[in-house]
Amino acid sequence: MKMTFRWYDKNTDPIPLEYVKQIPNCSGIMGMIDDIPAGEIWPLERIKEYVDYVNSFGLECEVIESVNVHEDIKLGLETRDKYIENYIKTIENLAKCGIKVIIYNFMPVFDWLRTDLYHENEEDHSTSLYHNQKELEGLTPRDLVKNTLKDSKFILPGWEPERLSKLDEVLKLYEKVDDEKLLENYKYFLEKILPTCEKLGVKMAVHPDDPAWPVFGIPRIAHKKEHFDRIISLVDSPSNCLCICTGSLGSNPDNDIPNIIRHFGKMGKIACMHVRNVKYLGDKEFREAAHLSKDGNLDMFEIMKAIYETAKDIYIRPDHGRMIWGEEGRAGYGLYDRALGLCYLNGLWEAIEKFN
Repeated sequence: MKMTFRWYDKNTDPIPLEYVKQIPNCSGIMGMIDDIPAGEIWPLERIKEYVDYVNSFGLECEVIESVNVHEDIKLGLETRDKYIENYIKTIENLAKCGIKVIIYNFMPVFDWLRTDLYHENEEDHSTSLYHNQKELEGLTPRDLVKNTLKDSKFILPGWEPERLSKLDEVLKLYEKVDDEKLLENYKYFLEKILPTCEKLGVKMAVHPDDPAWPVFGIPRIAHKKEHFDRIISLVDSPSNCLCICTGSLGSNPDNDIPNIIRHFGKMGKIACMHVRNVKYLGDKEFREAAHLSKDGNLDMFEIMKAIYETAKDIYIRPDHGRMIWGEEGRAGYGLYDRALGLCYLNGLWEAIEKFN
């Protein structure tokens, strides 16, 4: 297991890498370059500069997050082959810089949804990401975008301006795409990119839908165990893997997270994990809690035990944290609570390791 920390870059992340280096047992980062539009090639020089900068702090960068899939690929438009070729070139450039895992998603239109980025928690007055499906009723996707961008201090992954500028046009196109058509387009994408991944030893790790149910009538095909069984069967490849996010899947209490980890861990299909906790507040209503088990509804001990037993050799990071101690920063991506979460996960791992 390698414990890591999500970090953007020196120009857009307020957390200095020297602080990340000080977190106990943090081997490196899951990197994020968030200013390259979906569909464009990630330049080799840009990636190398990024990785070299991370390495200069004694940290590894072997995982890259959110290499976004262009909407034309998901829609199966005639233009998709051009964007797939660009994606393959990006994979090649990342591999040249030592990247071993690429995290991506196949969520149409929105990477993730929340109805409040800074929800105040009554018990301690910290703030966290919050979602209430009822608050979406009566809202259009455009309304949600407006509210989300108004509340955010930074550009959010999956909510980049160039993607949102064509929101209405894209939503219209999705009226002709159901789950089966989306899966068909997904298979086409995987068939094209996975031979390159296999040749280079790169694993593609698909991230779950967030939250774990359909929204605005848009197809969503990656939010429960059966969905992931189907995804990995689309193309039989050692590079066709998963990023299990406990918070995304855990937003739906019907998902048994330790069971899901064991199921895919035994198959060798988990490349990395985002580990966090959620607190259920009602039907399709939740907030993101501190990592400690009793602060939410997920059993973090059982989650880490399942990883230890079936997927020991993967990359892990704490995920979305609360904003605490007066910190200001990216919603869900402050330093303090995620550092606390990382230390808590370290403690669970050490205890499990010593009892085995």
